[in-house]
Amino acid sequence: MSNSACNPPVRPSLNYHLFRKSDADDPLRHLIIDLSRACKYISYAIQTTDAGLSGSTNTFGEDQLKLDVIADDIIREYLCETGLVSSYLSEESDDIVQLDPDGEFTVAFDPLDGSSLVDANFAIGSIFGIYRSKEVMGATAREQVAALYVLYGPRTLLVYSTGQGVHEFILNDVGEFILLRENLTIAEEAKNYSPGNLRAIKDNEKYHNIVKKWLDDALTLRYSGCMVADIHHVLSKGQGIFTNVGGSKYPEGKLRLLYECGPFSYLIEQAGGASSDGSGPILDKEITAIDQRTQIICGSVNAVKEIEGMIS
Repeated sequence: MSNSACNPPVRPSLNYHLFRKSDADDPLRHLIIDLSRACKYISYAIQTTDAGLSGSTNTFGEDQLKLDVIADDIIREYLCETGLVSSYLSEESDDIVQLDPDGEFTVAFDPLDGSSLVDANFAIGSIFGIYRSKEVMGATAREQVAALYVLYGPRTLLVYSTGQGVHEFILNDVGEFILLRENLTIAEEAKNYSPGNLRAIKDNEKYHNIVKKWLDDALTLRYSGCMVADIHHVLSKGQGIFTNVGGSKYPEGKLRLLYECGPFSYLIEQAGGASSDGSGPILDKEITAIDQRTQIICGSVNAVKEIEGMIS
Protein backbone atom coordinates (compact mmCIF):
# COMPACT_ATOMS: atom_id res chain seq x y z
CA MET A 1 0.00 0.00 0.00
CA SER A 2 1.37 3.41 -0.95
CA ASN A 3 2.19 6.00 1.72
CA SER A 4 2.17 8.87 -0.77
CA ALA A 5 -0.82 10.47 0.96
CA CYS A 6 1.25 10.98 4.15
CA ASN A 7 3.08 14.19 3.31
CA PRO A 8 5.34 15.73 5.96
CA PRO A 9 3.36 18.25 8.06
CA VAL A 10 3.97 21.94 7.50
CA ARG A 11 4.24 22.46 11.28
CA PRO A 12 5.43 19.18 12.80
CA SER A 13 4.17 18.24 16.24
CA LEU A 14 6.54 17.41 19.07
CA ASN A 15 5.66 13.73 18.70
CA TYR A 16 6.33 13.79 14.93
CA HIS A 17 9.64 15.57 15.46
CA LEU A 18 10.77 13.10 18.11
CA PHE A 19 9.75 10.17 15.92
CA ARG A 20 11.16 11.42 12.61
CA LYS A 21 13.96 13.86 13.45
CA SER A 22 15.55 12.79 16.73
CA ASP A 23 17.48 9.72 17.81
CA ALA A 24 14.98 9.04 20.60
CA ASP A 25 13.74 5.47 20.78
CA ASP A 26 10.10 4.80 21.62
CA PRO A 27 10.47 4.73 25.44
CA LEU A 28 12.33 8.04 25.50
CA ARG A 29 9.90 9.57 23.01
CA HIS A 30 6.91 8.52 25.10
CA LEU A 31 8.51 9.88 28.28
CA ILE A 32 9.16 13.28 26.72
CA ILE A 33 5.60 13.39 25.37
CA ASP A 34 4.22 12.59 28.83
CA LEU A 35 6.34 15.36 30.37
CA SER A 36 4.99 17.77 27.75
CA ARG A 37 1.44 16.71 28.66
CA ALA A 38 2.14 17.45 32.33
CA CYS A 39 3.42 20.90 31.41
CA LYS A 40 0.22 21.71 29.52
CA TYR A 41 -1.68 21.27 32.78
CA ILE A 42 0.91 23.33 34.66
CA SER A 43 0.47 26.09 32.08
CA TYR A 44 -3.27 26.03 32.74
CA ALA A 45 -2.77 25.96 36.53
CA ILE A 46 -0.55 29.06 36.36
CA GLN A 47 -3.38 30.96 34.70
CA THR A 48 -6.08 29.79 37.10
CA THR A 49 -4.51 29.15 40.54
CA ASP A 50 -3.97 31.53 43.44
CA ALA A 51 -0.24 32.14 43.79
CA GLY A 52 -0.23 32.30 47.59
CA LEU A 53 1.94 30.25 49.95
CA SER A 54 1.00 26.61 50.50
CA GLY A 55 2.04 26.68 54.16
CA SER A 56 4.90 24.22 53.63
CA THR A 57 8.61 24.31 52.77
CA ASN A 58 10.67 22.26 50.35
CA THR A 59 13.73 20.17 51.19
CA PHE A 60 15.96 23.28 51.14
CA GLY A 61 13.80 25.15 53.68
CA GLU A 62 12.28 27.46 51.09
CA ASP A 63 8.61 28.45 51.38
CA GLN A 64 6.51 26.66 48.79
CA LEU A 65 3.86 28.41 46.73
CA LYS A 66 0.64 26.61 45.93
CA LEU A 67 1.83 26.47 42.32
CA ASP A 68 5.09 24.75 43.33
CA VAL A 69 3.13 21.99 45.00
CA ILE A 70 0.58 21.72 42.18
CA ALA A 71 3.30 21.52 39.51
CA ASP A 72 5.20 18.88 41.47
CA ASP A 73 2.04 16.80 41.90
CA ILE A 74 1.12 17.03 38.21
CA ILE A 75 4.57 15.90 37.07
CA ARG A 76 4.60 13.04 39.60
CA GLU A 77 1.22 11.80 38.31
CA TYR A 78 2.46 11.70 34.73
CA LEU A 79 5.74 10.02 35.70
CA CYS A 80 3.73 7.37 37.54
CA GLU A 81 1.49 6.90 34.51
CA THR A 82 4.33 6.25 32.08
CA GLY A 83 5.61 3.06 33.70
CA LEU A 84 8.98 4.05 32.25
CA VAL A 85 10.52 5.78 35.26
CA SER A 86 12.39 3.92 37.96
CA SER A 87 12.75 6.99 40.17
CA TYR A 88 12.71 10.76 40.13
CA LEU A 89 14.37 13.62 41.97
CA SER A 90 12.43 16.84 42.42
CA GLU A 91 13.59 20.10 43.91
CA GLU A 92 10.43 19.95 46.01
CA SER A 93 11.18 16.49 47.49
CA ASP A 94 13.44 15.48 50.36
CA ASP A 95 14.88 12.39 48.71
CA ILE A 96 14.89 10.21 45.62
CA VAL A 97 11.33 8.99 44.96
CA GLN A 98 11.04 5.38 43.79
CA LEU A 99 8.36 4.64 41.20
CA ASP A 100 8.47 1.57 38.93
CA PRO A 101 11.22 -1.02 39.61
CA ASP A 102 11.04 -2.04 35.95
CA GLY A 103 11.47 1.54 34.70
CA GLU A 104 14.65 2.35 32.77
CA PHE A 105 14.81 6.12 33.35
CA THR A 106 15.54 8.52 36.18
CA VAL A 107 14.18 12.05 35.84
CA ALA A 108 15.53 15.07 37.74
CA PHE A 109 13.41 18.19 37.59
CA ASP A 110 12.58 21.60 38.99
CA PRO A 111 8.78 21.68 38.67
CA LEU A 112 8.50 25.46 38.71
CA ASP A 113 11.65 27.56 38.41
CA GLY A 114 11.10 31.22 39.25
CA SER A 115 7.80 30.63 41.03
CA SER A 116 8.40 33.60 43.35
CA LEU A 117 7.91 35.78 40.26
CA VAL A 118 4.35 34.60 39.65
CA ASP A 119 2.72 37.48 41.52
CA ALA A 120 4.75 39.90 39.37
CA ASN A 121 3.47 38.07 36.26
CA PHE A 122 7.00 37.33 35.03
CA ALA A 123 7.82 34.30 32.90
CA ILE A 124 8.60 31.09 34.81
CA GLY A 125 9.38 27.53 33.74
CA SER A 126 9.89 23.80 34.34
CA ILE A 127 13.27 22.03 33.84
CA PHE A 128 13.93 18.32 33.21
CA GLY A 129 17.03 16.15 32.92
CA ILE A 130 16.55 12.53 31.82
CA TYR A 131 18.98 9.68 32.54
CA ARG A 132 18.67 6.15 31.15
CA SER A 133 19.67 4.68 34.47
CA LYS A 134 18.16 3.67 37.79
CA GLU A 135 20.87 5.54 39.70
CA VAL A 136 22.32 9.01 39.14
CA MET A 137 24.57 9.31 42.20
CA GLY A 138 28.13 8.98 40.94
CA ALA A 139 27.11 9.76 37.38
CA THR A 140 27.75 13.01 35.54
CA ALA A 141 25.27 15.31 33.82
CA ARG A 142 26.90 14.34 30.51
CA GLU A 143 25.17 10.98 30.91
CA GLN A 144 21.77 12.57 30.37
CA VAL A 145 20.02 11.14 27.32
CA ALA A 146 17.74 14.19 27.00
CA ALA A 147 17.00 17.53 28.57
CA LEU A 148 14.11 19.92 28.10
CA TYR A 149 12.40 22.90 29.61
CA VAL A 150 9.04 24.58 29.26
CA LEU A 151 8.75 28.36 29.49
CA TYR A 152 5.41 29.77 30.66
CA GLY A 153 5.30 33.34 29.39
CA PRO A 154 3.12 35.27 26.95
CA ARG A 155 3.48 32.06 24.94
CA THR A 156 4.14 28.57 26.31
CA LEU A 157 7.30 27.17 24.71
CA LEU A 158 9.01 23.79 24.97
CA VAL A 159 12.69 23.35 24.09
CA TYR A 160 14.30 19.90 23.98
CA SER A 161 17.39 18.00 22.92
CA THR A 162 18.09 14.27 22.72
CA GLY A 163 21.64 14.80 21.50
CA GLN A 164 20.84 15.96 17.97
CA GLY A 165 20.49 19.70 18.28
CA VAL A 166 18.11 21.94 20.22
CA HIS A 167 14.56 22.45 18.98
CA GLU A 168 11.79 24.85 20.04
CA PHE A 169 8.03 24.25 20.06
CA ILE A 170 5.03 26.43 20.83
CA LEU A 171 1.78 25.36 22.49
CA ASN A 172 -1.00 26.18 20.02
CA ASP A 173 -4.66 26.97 20.67
CA VAL A 174 -5.74 23.33 20.52
CA GLY A 175 -3.16 22.17 23.05
CA GLU A 176 -0.49 20.76 20.73
CA PHE A 177 3.19 21.59 20.86
CA ILE A 178 4.18 22.37 17.27
CA LEU A 179 7.58 23.21 15.84
CA LEU A 180 8.63 26.84 16.01
CA ARG A 181 12.38 26.65 15.27
CA GLU A 182 14.82 23.82 14.64
CA ASN A 183 18.51 23.67 15.54
CA LEU A 184 18.92 26.69 17.81
CA THR A 185 22.57 27.73 17.89
CA ILE A 186 24.71 30.02 20.04
CA ALA A 187 27.35 32.30 18.49
CA GLU A 188 30.86 32.45 19.96
CA GLU A 189 30.63 36.11 21.00
CA ALA A 190 28.14 37.50 23.55
CA LYS A 191 26.35 40.84 23.32
CA ASN A 192 24.01 40.28 26.28
CA TYR A 193 24.71 39.27 29.87
CA SER A 194 22.53 37.78 32.63
CA PRO A 195 24.28 38.06 36.02
CA GLY A 196 22.69 35.92 38.75
CA ASN A 197 23.52 36.13 42.46
CA LEU A 198 24.72 39.71 42.15
CA ARG A 199 24.94 39.94 45.95
CA ALA A 200 28.16 37.95 45.61
CA ILE A 201 30.01 40.88 44.03
CA LYS A 202 30.17 42.44 47.51
CA ASP A 203 32.63 39.79 48.76
CA ASN A 204 33.82 38.16 45.53
CA GLU A 205 36.24 40.58 43.90
CA LYS A 206 36.65 38.42 40.80
CA TYR A 207 32.89 38.42 40.15
CA HIS A 208 32.84 42.17 40.80
CA ASN A 209 35.52 42.63 38.12
CA ILE A 210 33.59 40.47 35.66
CA VAL A 211 30.40 42.52 36.05
CA LYS A 212 32.41 45.75 35.79
CA LYS A 213 33.97 44.52 32.55
CA TRP A 214 30.53 43.85 31.08
CA LEU A 215 29.49 47.38 32.01
CA ASP A 216 32.69 48.82 30.52
CA ASP A 217 32.18 46.80 27.33
CA ALA A 218 28.60 48.13 27.07
CA LEU A 219 27.00 44.68 26.90
CA THR A 220 23.21 44.69 27.19
CA LEU A 221 21.74 43.54 30.50
CA ARG A 222 19.01 40.90 30.21
CA TYR A 223 18.07 39.35 33.55
CA SER A 224 14.67 38.41 34.98
CA GLY A 225 15.51 36.19 37.96
CA CYS A 226 14.06 33.07 36.32
CA MET A 227 16.80 30.80 35.01
CA VAL A 228 14.51 29.27 32.39
CA ALA A 229 13.62 32.68 30.97
CA ASP A 230 17.18 33.99 31.10
CA ILE A 231 18.80 30.99 29.42
CA HIS A 232 15.98 30.81 26.90
CA HIS A 233 16.90 34.39 25.98
CA VAL A 234 20.46 33.19 25.21
CA LEU A 235 19.17 30.32 23.07
CA SER A 236 16.49 32.42 21.39
CA LYS A 237 18.83 35.31 20.51
CA GLY A 238 21.66 32.95 19.59
CA GLN A 239 24.21 34.61 21.88
CA GLY A 240 24.74 35.80 25.44
CA ILE A 241 26.25 34.83 28.76
CA PHE A 242 24.49 33.65 31.95
CA THR A 243 26.27 33.41 35.30
CA ASN A 244 25.56 32.45 38.87
CA VAL A 245 28.83 32.74 40.76
CA GLY A 246 29.46 31.97 44.42
CA GLY A 247 30.00 34.37 47.30
CA SER A 248 30.24 34.05 51.08
CA LYS A 249 26.64 32.82 51.47
CA TYR A 250 26.81 30.29 48.63
CA PRO A 251 30.53 29.62 48.06
CA GLU A 252 29.80 26.82 45.57
CA GLY A 253 27.15 28.86 43.76
CA LYS A 254 23.44 29.02 44.49
CA LEU A 255 21.97 26.77 41.78
CA ARG A 256 21.62 22.98 41.89
CA LEU A 257 23.50 20.64 39.59
CA LEU A 258 20.77 18.02 39.16
CA TYR A 259 17.70 20.19 38.67
CA GLU A 260 19.01 23.29 36.93
CA CYS A 261 22.64 23.44 35.86
CA GLY A 262 22.92 19.89 34.49
CA PRO A 263 19.94 20.05 32.11
CA PHE A 264 20.77 23.55 30.92
CA SER A 265 24.44 22.69 30.38
CA TYR A 266 23.35 19.78 28.18
CA LEU A 267 21.13 22.06 26.10
CA ILE A 268 23.71 24.86 25.88
CA GLU A 269 26.42 22.50 24.63
CA GLN A 270 24.02 20.92 22.13
CA ALA A 271 23.45 24.42 20.73
CA GLY A 272 27.20 24.99 20.28
CA GLY A 273 27.75 26.98 23.46
CA ALA A 274 29.76 26.18 26.58
CA SER A 275 28.97 25.67 30.26
CA SER A 276 31.50 25.78 33.07
CA ASP A 277 31.70 25.89 36.86
CA GLY A 278 34.69 28.21 36.57
CA SER A 279 37.27 25.48 36.26
CA GLY A 280 35.78 22.95 33.85
CA PRO A 281 32.63 21.71 32.07
CA ILE A 282 29.60 21.30 34.31
CA LEU A 283 28.62 18.19 32.34
CA ASP A 284 31.72 16.44 33.71
CA LYS A 285 31.01 17.16 37.40
CA GLU A 286 30.25 14.02 39.41
CA ILE A 287 26.82 14.02 41.04
CA THR A 288 27.37 13.38 44.74
CA ALA A 289 24.18 14.67 46.41
CA ILE A 290 20.65 15.59 45.43
CA ASP A 291 21.12 19.12 46.80
CA GLN A 292 24.59 19.63 45.24
CA ARG A 293 25.18 23.25 44.23
CA THR A 294 27.52 24.60 41.61
CA GLN A 295 28.65 27.81 40.03
CA ILE A 296 27.55 28.14 36.43
CA ILE A 297 28.91 30.21 33.56
CA CYS A 298 27.21 29.34 30.29
CA GLY A 299 26.43 30.69 26.84
CA SER A 300 28.71 31.96 24.08
CA VAL A 301 31.98 30.01 24.02
CA ASN A 302 34.41 32.94 23.96
CA ALA A 303 32.61 34.73 26.79
CA VAL A 304 32.66 31.57 28.94
CA LYS A 305 36.40 31.09 28.30
CA GLU A 306 37.11 34.73 29.16
CA ILE A 307 35.23 34.49 32.47
CA GLU A 308 36.91 31.18 33.32
CA GLY A 309 40.25 32.93 32.92
CA MET A 310 39.17 35.79 35.20
CA ILE A 311 37.65 33.61 37.91
CA SER A 312 40.08 30.70 38.15
